[in-house]
Amino acid sequence: MGKNGTSFDGWRFSNYFEYDQRKENNLTVKCTLCPGRKLLSTACNSTSNLKKHLQRQHGHIKLVAKRQSDMNEQSHKQQKLSFEHKVLPTSKSEINKLVASYVVEEMLPLSTVESLSFRKILCKIPIAGTDQLFSDWKTFAMYLDKCYAMMESELKKTFESTEYVSTTADIWTCHNKSYIGMTAHWIDSSNFHCEKAALACKRIKGRHTYDIVATEIEQVHSSYGLSEKVTATVTDNGSNFVKAFSMSPSQQQQQHPIQRTRDQGRMKKCHLPMYKKCSPRNKKTQDTLLSPPHLRCASHTLNLISTVDIEKWLTVTNKTIYRSATAKCSALWTKASRSTVAAELVESLCGKKLMVPTVTRWNSFHNAVARITEISRPQLTTLCSQLGVRAFSEREYKFLVEYCAVTNPLTKALDRLQGENDCYYGNLLPTLEKVCFSSLREISNFRNASVLDSREGLLAAVTLPKFKMRWLREETRREALKNLLITECRASPLAAPHNEEHEVRPPQISPASSSSEDDFFVFEEEQDSGSFGPDREVMEYLKSGSEMGVLDNFPRIKNLSLKYNTAPASSAPVERLFSLGSRVLTPRRNRLGDKRFERLLLMRYNHYFDK
Repeated sequence: MGKNGTSFDGWRFSNYFEYDQRKENNLTVKCTLCPGRKLLSTACNSTSNLKKHLQRQHGHIKLVAKRQSDMNEQSHKQQKLSFEHKVLPTSKSEINKLVASYVVEEMLPLSTVESLSFRKILCKIPIAGTDQLFSDWKTFAMYLDKCYAMMESELKKTFESTEYVSTTADIWTCHNKSYIGMTAHWIDSSNFHCEKAALACKRIKGRHTYDIVATEIEQVHSSYGLSEKVTATVTDNGSNFVKAFSMSPSQQQQQHPIQRTRDQGRMKKCHLPMYKKCSPRNKKTQDTLLSPPHLRCASHTLNLISTVDIEKWLTVTNKTIYRSATAKCSALWTKASRSTVAAELVESLCGKKLMVPTVTRWNSFHNAVARITEISRPQLTTLCSQLGVRAFSEREYKFLVEYCAVTNPLTKALDRLQGENDCYYGNLLPTLEKVCFSSLREISNFRNASVLDSREGLLAAVTLPKFKMRWLREETRREALKNLLITECRASPLAAPHNEEHEVRPPQISPASSSSEDDFFVFEEEQDSGSFGPDREVMEYLKSGSEMGVLDNFPRIKNLSLKYNTAPASSAPVERLFSLGSRVLTPRRNRLGDKRFERLLLMRYNHYFDK
C-alpha cells in the first residue's frame, strides 16, 4: 500500500482509519467513524493530527486498540457502526404507570389522558398485546384509586416495622376551603437517613376549635396504627393546637410543675367556664384528646423573636425609627409588586428585583430587608423619589443595616432547622445555643428558656455523634447531661446485641448443695468486668467519633437516638405539603373533589410512582 516505514504503521488506533495515498512526507487517510468521504492529512512521522481528530469528534466513543498481531498485517477490515435500534414493545402496565407518573408528578388534570395530542403520542409507543389504554378519565381515576390503596398499604407495613414515628400537623385555607395536613417522619435504623411521608390533607368544615383538631389528628394516627408509636407531634404556636395537646391528661403530667400551674390558671381564667358547660358530645371528645407529646415549631418561635420580640425590647427612640423604616420598606414592596412600571424601574436602577416577605416563609422578612440594604443609599433615594415614596433618612438606613446584622444568626438558624434531609431534632439545642450567644441572647432566652432545658432536646442532641456534649460551654451542664444519659441508658431496654461483648448477661446463681445451710448462702455471681454495661457504654460513646455509624457499636444509645431524634425541629414539612397543594388545587380545578384532591396530593408528595 506504500505506507511502510511511517508512524501510522505501528499506531494502535490505526484500525479506525483507511489508507488513501501518500504524497512525499504526508499521508492521506479516511476516518471510518465519520460519515461521508472526509479525508484527513497527517505527517509520516507523526500521528498527532489523527489523535486530535479522535478526541474532538469521537471522544464519546470508547476506542479499542488493535491487537499486536493485527498491527503486523498489511490490511485491515473497516469497522462499521450500527445505528439501528430495536424498539421492543412495552407492556400495558408499564405504560399505565408512566402515564400516571406524568399526570401526578406534573400535577396535571385527569382529563389529560383524553387529550387528542396526548393520545397521539401514546399511539406512537408499541404496546405488547391487544389491550387498550385508558379510554377516559374515569377509568384513569379508578386506576389511581388502586395505586393510592397500594401506597397506603405499603405505608402501614413500613410503620409496623418501625418503632418510633413522629408527625407534623397544620391547617391550611385555600379558595375558601380548609384542610388539615399531616406528615410522618422516622429514621431508617440501617443508614440513619430521615424518611418522611404525607399522611393526610383532609377537608375540615366549621370552626377550627381545639376539639376538632384533636379528633382529626387522633383519627389519622389510628388509621395508620400510630397511636402507640408517635414520639411527638410538631405544630406551630396556634392556640387551638396548643390547647388540643395541653388539655390531655398525659400532657399535664409531663409538663414542668411551674408551667403546668401557669397553663391551668390560664385555662381556668379563659376556657373553664365554657368547658364546664360542654355538651355530651364535647364530654365524649374530652376522652379522646391527644396523648402524644407536643413540640412547638422552632422556626415559628424564632420568627416571633425576629418580628415581635425585637420591637418589644427596643427603646422608645429606636422603636420609632424601626416602625418608620419598616413602613417605608412596605411601601416599596407594595409598589414593586403591584406595578410593572415600578418593577422595571427597580431592576433598571438596582440591577435586581425586590423581595416581598410572605407569612409562611419565616425568614423572608429579613431577606427582603437585606435586599433593600444592598442598594446604596444614593440609589435608594433616587428610587424612592421616582416611585413617590418617602426617602430613607441616614439614621433609618443605618438602623436597617444594623437590624440585618443582628438578626442574621436567626436567619441561619431558620435555614438549618427547616432543612429537609437528615434534620434531626437534636440539631435544635446546639443551634439555639449559637443564637443565644449572639447579640440576641436576652431575647432568645426569653422565648426559648423552657426549650433549652428540655429533657427530650438534651437527649436528642447528646445522642447525635456530631454534637454529643461539645456544644455545651459550662462544665456543670456537661456533667448533668452525662448523668442524664447514663440514667436513660440504665432504664432503656437493650436492643438486639451485635456480638457477645454487648450482651447483658443475666445473674448467675451458684449451684446449691444438698445442705440447707448451703442453700441459705446462695448469692448472685459478680458481673464480669468485661460486660458492656450502661456506664461503660456512655463513657466509650463520648470518646468515639462523630460519624452516625458509630451508633451501631452502642445499642442503648442508638435506641435513644432513634427515639428522640425522630421528630423534625419545625413544621416546615407540612408547609411544603400545602405548597404543593396550591399547585394541585388551582382555580381552574374548582370542581376537584376533596377526596380526589387529597389522594393526588399525597401521591405527589410521597413520589409514589418514582419509587
